[in-house]
Parts: sequence; C-alpha cells; structure tokens
Amino acid sequence: MSKYTNGLKLAAIAFALVLAGCETKPPPAPPPPPAPVVTPAPAPSILPGSVKDFQTNVGDTVHFDYDKYAILDQDKPTLQRQADWLAKYPGVRVQIQGNCDERGTEEYNLALGARRANAVKEYLVSLGVAASRIDTISYGKDRPICSESTEACWAQNRRGVTAITAGANS
Repeated sequence: MSKYTNGLKLAAIAFALVLAGCETKPPPAPPPPPAPVVTPAPAPSILPGSVKDFQTNVGDTVHFDYDKYAILDQDKPTLQRQADWLAKYPGVRVQIQGNCDERGTEEYNLALGARRANAVKEYLVSLGVAASRIDTISYGKDRPICSESTEACWAQNRRGVTAITAGANS
C-alpha cells in the first residue's frame, strides 16, 4: 500500500507542478503604439445655388444630332433639372450657348448654333422658366471642346450649354 501511497504522492506533486506552471502566465506584451491619426481632407463642399452646384448637380450641357437642333429625349431630364433648379433660384439669369462641330461654313454653323440655343431656351420656357431670364448666343464652330476630326469628337462639340450669367450664390 505504501507503493500506492508513494505513487499518489508523486502524482499529486507532478499535478501540483503542472498546475503551478499553468498558473504562471508570461507578462503581457506591451500594447502596440497608437496608430497615427489620419484626418481625411474635407470633401469640397458645393454651395447650393452656385455655378458649381448647377454644373455638378444639375448638368449644364445637352447635345444634338448632326445638322439638327431638336432636343433629344435623352437630354430632356437634364433640362428638367435645369428648370427645377432655376425655379428654386429665381434671381439667376442664364445664357444658352449654341455650338456646332467643325463641319460646314462659319455662317451656316452660326445659324445652326442659334437654332440650337433657341431650342434649349424654348424648352426651358415650356417648363416654366421665364423667357426674360434667358439669353442666347451662337458660337457656331468657334468654341470646340474637342479638336479631333472624328465622329466622337464632333458629337461632343454639337451642344447647347446653359451658363449662369447673374444671380448665383458665390
């Protein structure tokens, strides 16, 4: 029986040593250094009623088919947004700028640009914008935004641009 008692004593001592070893925990690792504080740059705010607001949130440009001045269905939502914005800011005046691609004579393109500018004006007036707030001008082919002689480029130049001339917030 003493064999068993000695064996039990040894087992108890071994068990106690294991437990004692488990109870001793390594010291905690030091906390990592704090992450650098990165403050994101504030998003540029756009002043409601400003030229930037109109250009960014409404859209100032519509396009036309070759040798045409009819308002395209795809551009009617842009003109509706323009009319809504102008209703919200009744002190704003605009100028509709008619533009053409490089093809055609100077005289022909000036006349086509005028028809395009007037088509935009008439559409805005039909949406409730007072005609007295809208001026028109034709630049013909004199103000291209793309200078390549390709259809994709010409399509960008066949446009009507609504530019704010007075009354916008700044």
